[in-house]
Amino acid sequence: MNLKTVLILLGLALATIFALVCVLLTRERSPRRCQHLPPEQEDVEDSQSLVFADLTPEEMSQVVRYLQGHLGVPLVDASRAKPSDNCIASVDLQVPAKAEVLRFLDGGGARPRREALAVLYFGRQPEPNITEYVVGPLPAPAYHRDVTVHKYGGKVPYHRRPTLAVEYKQVGEFLKSRVFPSAPAFMQQVMEYDGANLAVVTAAPRGFQSGDRVTWFVVFQNVSGFFVHPVGLEVLVDHSSLDMSQWAVSRVFYNGQYYRDMAQLESAYVQGRISVEKVSKAAWDGDFSSMKPRAPRAAQFPVQFEPQGPRYSVRNNRVLFQAWSFAFGMSVSTGLRLFDIRHKGERVAYEISVQEALSVYGSNCPGGMSTRYMDGSFGLGRYASPLVPGVDCPYLATYVDTHSLSDSLRPRRNKASLCIFEHNLGSPLRRHYSNLQSLYYGGLVNSALVIRSIATVGNYDYVWDFIFYQNGAIEGKVQATGYPSSSFLHGDGLRYGNRLWEHTLGTIHTHFVNYKVDLDVGGKSGSPFRT
Repeated sequence: MNLKTVLILLGLALATIFALVCVLLTRERSPRRCQHLPPEQEDVEDSQSLVFADLTPEEMSQVVRYLQGHLGVPLVDASRAKPSDNCIASVDLQVPAKAEVLRFLDGGGARPRREALAVLYFGRQPEPNITEYVVGPLPAPAYHRDVTVHKYGGKVPYHRRPTLAVEYKQVGEFLKSRVFPSAPAFMQQVMEYDGANLAVVTAAPRGFQSGDRVTWFVVFQNVSGFFVHPVGLEVLVDHSSLDMSQWAVSRVFYNGQYYRDMAQLESAYVQGRISVEKVSKAAWDGDFSSMKPRAPRAAQFPVQFEPQGPRYSVRNNRVLFQAWSFAFGMSVSTGLRLFDIRHKGERVAYEISVQEALSVYGSNCPGGMSTRYMDGSFGLGRYASPLVPGVDCPYLATYVDTHSLSDSLRPRRNKASLCIFEHNLGSPLRRHYSNLQSLYYGGLVNSALVIRSIATVGNYDYVWDFIFYQNGAIEGKVQATGYPSSSFLHGDGLRYGNRLWEHTLGTIHTHFVNYKVDLDVGGKSGSPFRT
């Protein structure tokens, strides 16, 4: 073989390698999106799964327009509402009754009416309250019915309402304009306050007896990862009045001591009667709390690829994978939920869904010691965050946009907030290598299908997975990441957690996660259980 032939063959080999690399890189950088097929391309089962489908943005807008025109009261955009206003807090799918759905799916019955559940805050009424309406039929609403008493056994008092995003902004403005100015020397000399360098984080619940709406707000340095930069100041705000001018400070806590209000703290500081623990000013990127990598960039991580394309399909809200099929959706309050889960065509569960994520804290600071977060009240679906290909999910996952309507009159698109992918588990499902009597090998690759969403609620990022295995098992899994909740480290603080930084206590806490599991193995379940 002469030199010319060798060079030609080498050139062809390099060109082939270059082409393969380009194909792989292109696939990695262009994640798949869910394909919404036109009706004529859907089979019967795909069409049936739409009974569980989330509301479309158009349907949400139709519900808002209907409520604006048929309740007889003015509705203010929740993003600008005062506590004394009427507003729409959220609009979500009203999932039809199970018996009605099963008649449709299994018995050839009529398709259930498509309806929405709207939660409204009525602050501008003689008796302020929270009311829930079922609105339908969609896409052209013609009726609404009040289901509050049926669901809760009576009217829901207004003080029980989950806090809107705008109310947190209003409390922040109250602290900035009315509270902090009442301690000018302390705020300037100890906190180095310039109007923008402090952030506050809410504790919960808002009191410990019926009728309370008082909340501890913990003050942090306003830097990247501020959740772990406490400055020692906490303020108890009474925001129970519908008139914001009547809001007041009930108590102040600084470095282990309680004060009646900021004026008393200021007086004690000026007279030199308090122990000052000045916190070093953190860099804008948070220093130790920065998300920037600490080590130099290493070689690229390994990636999976699909030699013949995906072995699952996603059509509208229905997923098919080997012997599995299921419908999926995203509740604005409880997050990821699955319906009509079947294996080899047989329904094994009617519904498997996330219900609540609760965390209970301990600390020697009032904000931490009183905190019992119930993250469903903030919205596990509302705060579903965009998923980053190659980090949150594999490059070749199928990414699905979800939509929600809360704290606003307009639907919001949550881009790529749900992903679906097949995952090689890295070990064989079964295998045997025989070298006795006869020589043979048999093995089976072990893989599973994962459907995932990640909810970022304050400091926590919850990674929610439902995993479908080849052997017929289903796993519900949650991982908590993000930032820990923290308190100012003082006194006997190390009894309540671990030191994260000079003045930062990572507080002891416990997580409780609740799922709804309505199994239909061997028949229809009459009573779903939660675990």
